[in-house]
Amino acid sequence: MQYTNLGRTGLSVSRLCLGTMNFGARTPEADSHAIMDRALELGINFFDTANRYGRDVSNGFTEEVIGRWLAQGGRREQIVLATKVYGPMGEGVNDRGLSAYHIRQACEESLRRLQTDHIDLYQMHHVQRSTPWEEIWQAMEVLVQQGKVLYVGSSNFAGLHIGQAQHAAEKRNFMGLVSEQSKYSLNMRMIELEVIPTCREYGLGLIPYSPLGGGLLAGSEFASGDRAKGRLAAASEQVRAQLAEYEAFCAELGEKPADVALAWMLANPVITGPIIGPRTMAQLEESLRAVEISLDADALKRLDAIWPGPGGEAPEAYAW
Repeated sequence: MQYTNLGRTGLSVSRLCLGTMNFGARTPEADSHAIMDRALELGINFFDTANRYGRDVSNGFTEEVIGRWLAQGGRREQIVLATKVYGPMGEGVNDRGLSAYHIRQACEESLRRLQTDHIDLYQMHHVQRSTPWEEIWQAMEVLVQQGKVLYVGSSNFAGLHIGQAQHAAEKRNFMGLVSEQSKYSLNMRMIELEVIPTCREYGLGLIPYSPLGGGLLAGSEFASGDRAKGRLAAASEQVRAQLAEYEAFCAELGEKPADVALAWMLANPVITGPIIGPRTMAQLEESLRAVEISLDADALKRLDAIWPGPGGEAPEAYAW
């Protein structure tokens, strides 16, 4: 496994981040525990979850699954644990959002479910435009001072929101955001316009989720999940042609499409590491190859030709 710093911090994390969205809901608890054990053995030390994951069973269920794994001992000090706050966790009007009231309450509940005394990376799962940044940062500062949170990150933020957050944090002499988690893949590249340049400007590590485009980029041989099948069935003729060309190019490289999609991300210095969300042990094992693949300039150019992005950063990408 390879490691890098999380954004501008001194924290070392693995180049692949273990996503846990499937744990408890789609992947049985015993299998989820086995996958986390194996991830550690493989050198993956960056684990991502959210207080809303597992809600098909009950809100917070995935955190509970992870908490029971951590309670077995000898694991907490080996991982960088990330979770999120924002989504509704109850019926009350204040059981959601980014008010200081909810941030404090949600953090305490996540700590209880995870059976730990601190969260390494506490991420805002979405922006809340109606809550002032002064209130958000005050709440986060208290959690940091109490030792319950070490770093703060964002998810699904626009470049504007990242800039607003950092400006407000700087006025308070607070570190602010250290990472952004965005939806990003070869076939969904809009964040290249503003989010990626903003992350680079402010020293945020980018943690892409859905790096295989909902399973489409895993290749027809491996896209066995219902979601991937559904996306493939709904894909336009153009996307189908792109997928065929992409698979043919991966075959030229002698690599699996899923591994090439992840390796393409790892070639970008702004990216800390894509989130892999295995449902099975086999899917976890298959992901490791990506770290070993080095794509040269010609290969990256070919991928850009197959999956053209928005044309660069804004505003140059808007030029006629």
